[in-house]
Amino acid sequence: MHPRHMPAINPSPSENQIRIDLEPLGLRIAVEAGTALIEAIRQAGVEINAVCNGNGTCGACQVRLIQGALSPLTSIETGLLTPGEQTAGIRLACQARALDDCRVEIPPETLATRQRLQVEGLRLPFREDPLITALDVTPADGNAPLSERLRSALRHMDRAEVDPSTAWISDADGLKFQDGEPVRLALRRGEGLAILPAGAPLIGAAVDMGTTKLAAYLVDLTSGEVLARGGILNPQIAYGEDVINRIAYTLLHPGGLELLQTRLIDAVQGLLADLCSQAAVSPRQILDVVLVGNTAIHHLAAGLPVESLGTAPYLPAVTEPLEIPARQIGLSIAPNANGYFPPNIAGFVGADHVAMLLAAREVTSSSTVLAIDIGTNTEVSLFHAGQHYCCSCASGPAFEGAHIHQGMRAAPGAIERVRLEGDRVWVQTVGNAPAVGICGSGVLDAVAELRRQERIDSRGVFTSSSEKARRAFILVPAGQSGNRADIVLTRKDINEIQLAKGAIRSGIDILLETAGIPADRVDQIIIAGAFGTYLNLESALRIGMFPALPLQRFTQVGNAAGAGACLLLASASARQSAREIASKAHYVELTTYAGYVDHFSRALSL
Repeated sequence: MHPRHMPAINPSPSENQIRIDLEPLGLRIAVEAGTALIEAIRQAGVEINAVCNGNGTCGACQVRLIQGALSPLTSIETGLLTPGEQTAGIRLACQARALDDCRVEIPPETLATRQRLQVEGLRLPFREDPLITALDVTPADGNAPLSERLRSALRHMDRAEVDPSTAWISDADGLKFQDGEPVRLALRRGEGLAILPAGAPLIGAAVDMGTTKLAAYLVDLTSGEVLARGGILNPQIAYGEDVINRIAYTLLHPGGLELLQTRLIDAVQGLLADLCSQAAVSPRQILDVVLVGNTAIHHLAAGLPVESLGTAPYLPAVTEPLEIPARQIGLSIAPNANGYFPPNIAGFVGADHVAMLLAAREVTSSSTVLAIDIGTNTEVSLFHAGQHYCCSCASGPAFEGAHIHQGMRAAPGAIERVRLEGDRVWVQTVGNAPAVGICGSGVLDAVAELRRQERIDSRGVFTSSSEKARRAFILVPAGQSGNRADIVLTRKDINEIQLAKGAIRSGIDILLETAGIPADRVDQIIIAGAFGTYLNLESALRIGMFPALPLQRFTQVGNAAGAGACLLLASASARQSAREIASKAHYVELTTYAGYVDHFSRALSL
């Protein structure tokens, strides 16, 4: 795990300067002690909602203090914020002043512009073996309870085995029943799940819970059609950029596990509510939900202990699939709905990787395949000669912009593409906004371009004879940036990318060695994940992140974990396939692999 690093945007901070970590953007800034948060945030080039322009009358600039010291609450804040908000650390950015180093969360509703989130993925064929089915029934006439009248009608339909008394009678907004009209009985494995108006859709939700981002999909369980999709940042970021820090948080803070679960589930609930609004349905119409995530996020969502994941041998509390009543984990959807958690493979190869593999194998017929899901923790699987080998690579959060001098996540103003032509530097930013920092794909491009022009050597050392040029490379000068500071790439930034790409490449090489095959035997390399969607493959190959294979052997599939979650939602056979994938995987623990240090050392070379 990398040590936490919070460098200042200002390259020459004074003794009176403090550092502020702005989450979930991943921006680190240096300001004078006593600066109002709204000024600090704007100095970083970030736009937040402040209708009253910072006069303290609108209450729109709410932020949350996670760590550090701010000035005491003002009378304006006590008047606009509820006692519960004050207890939760909510402050108004226009009123609060930073007194010392601190970490501040900017909620999505406060940001004037949103971070780019990857929710698109593979479009998979629909499997016609749904877990939840519909049976349209016209209740018998009479004054008996609805369940009794349904039971009578079911006997006449030769479906007496169905017990409607277990079904929840829908009271969702807009769903009304009329005497003498048919109703729709939703069945789960033949048991009554819900009683809906005739023709009402059967709706489910699939959620990919990433370390950094959450992606959710509202799905018609009858057709497999995605009715709505959306993404938000995982609010747990404020308590640690990676899962190791979040595990540590649960151990060091009483009630930490419950807090992280609550923040995560509340965010999922809010995201599902947004999707339901898009699709003009009620959350109480969601009859089933699939939740995938790495093993730590899986455990945190399910309320399982995570202590064993923080120390060797990194054992999960459970690996088998779980089916838990949704209300038990805090989700307010249909009362009888369940939350399904697919199986985990190991402590750092979780259900999200299983879902990704389930989706990826739908689009490949190759015999030897590498499947790589790049993130804060990167999972790699190799399929060869009927065997499945997998490992987990501690790639760290550098590809999310963390531990980079002016790194940030893929929000407006983040440099995402870099091209050098002689002494000219061409950059592209997210949203074409003025540059305020650089995200992972931009750092990768910059390192690859510097290596192409031999401005850095294979060790990542600047080759210039100028002492100043050997410390940092200017990507955007202060006069052209959005925060009036040079946007630079430092030697340490290059080292962070070397560590991240070295972790991934060494994992790939060790799986190939375990299978006893050279890299050129690989027929297809599938690259998944949000970062994997936006990375420039030519840049990745130039610095040696992947084996030097022809570009046509690579396939970038976007959020395949989300696509796999949708498949698991709508198909019983997909859930059996997920069990088989997890049970047949041969997990390779890199930290105990003989020769790992040598593999990693070689993989650091650019």
